[in-house]
Order: sequence, then C-alpha cells, then structure tokens
Amino acid sequence: MNDANEPTVVIVPGLRDHVPDHWQTRLAERLTRVRTVPPLEHAILSRAARVAALDAVIAEIDGPVVLVAHSAGVMIAVHWAQQATRPVRGALLAAPPDFETPLPQGYPDTGELDAAGWNPIPWRRLPFPSIVAASTTDPLASFRRVAGMAEAWGSRLVDLGDVGHLNPASGYGYWPRAEELLRELIDATSVPTPRVGVAR
Repeated sequence: MNDANEPTVVIVPGLRDHVPDHWQTRLAERLTRVRTVPPLEHAILSRAARVAALDAVIAEIDGPVVLVAHSAGVMIAVHWAQQATRPVRGALLAAPPDFETPLPQGYPDTGELDAAGWNPIPWRRLPFPSIVAASTTDPLASFRRVAGMAEAWGSRLVDLGDVGHLNPASGYGYWPRAEELLRELIDATSVPTPRVGVAR
C-alpha cells in the first residue's frame, strides 16, 4: 500500500482489546499503512472513553482512513460515526454484537452496558460506505438482528456462514477473507487519479 491514494487502516478492537492470535492483529501485521486503537484497561467499560480513543487515533492521521472493526469495536465505530469530526472512506464491520439482548455468561449484562452508554444501538445510516460481515452462529447476536443493523446502517451485508464470533475461540486467527473484503472496500471507495492530457 504505497500509493498516495491508499488509506490508512485503523483497527478497532472489541472489549477484549488486543489478542495476539486474533485476525485483526494478524491483519495489522500484513499492512503497511495501519494504526490500531490502543488498549484500555479491561475495567474501563465506558463507551465514551473507547469512542474518544478511536477519535484520537483518527485525528493523528493525514489522508484517507478506512476502519476495520470487530465485535464491540463495531459499536465503537458506529457510535463514533454519530459524532465524527472528520470523514472516513469506509468501514469493514465484522461480527457486531447485539448489546440490547442479554449476552452469554462472562460478558457484561445489559444493565452494565446501559450504564456504560452502549445502548441504545445507533440505527441511523452511516455517513460512509460499509460492509457488515455477519456470522450465522454468533453467540453474541442473531443473524437476523445483524442483518437489521446492516440495513439500518446502509451497509452491504456479507453472510460468513458458521464462523461463531469470528475470534480465536471460534478457531479464527489469521482470516484471509478480511484482506479480500478490505481490498473490495478500498477499491470501491478509491478516488480516481486525474488523467493528465489535452482535452478534446
């Protein structure tokens, strides 16, 4: 990614922050123009703090930006979009959770999520093109709910099939499809280079 028209990819992790074998970590290692939102202490559930952390990273970047978010990172990106201070070219939103429905044991309950500012989920159209990559067997959200989110956000929905929550616990470290979808998004939102020549 050496073309000046290529965006910087901003990796937006979920609540578990950085996991060495996660596909987002592996993807970042394969990119040249990439920034990752730094981890917060696990005790910090505040949605506002995490949105601010994303905003701070984006503010430091010159040139176009594309977001790559997973799990709660999708909600961070979607909440950020409601108050965005600068445009981004697009976003790959993988396995968004349904924070309005009780999550499995080991995750925050809806009361904690409400108190931390995660709910309600924004259901407004995003101000940039996006792809929602959805699992049919995600324990954190039904496919039907995620399809509804994609429709509300104006996103292209990609059915990934049986991939669980698309994390190491579901058997996903390196995930080649991430690069394919990211490339599709970048190509679809690229700004054509002006052709130099004599007008006829």
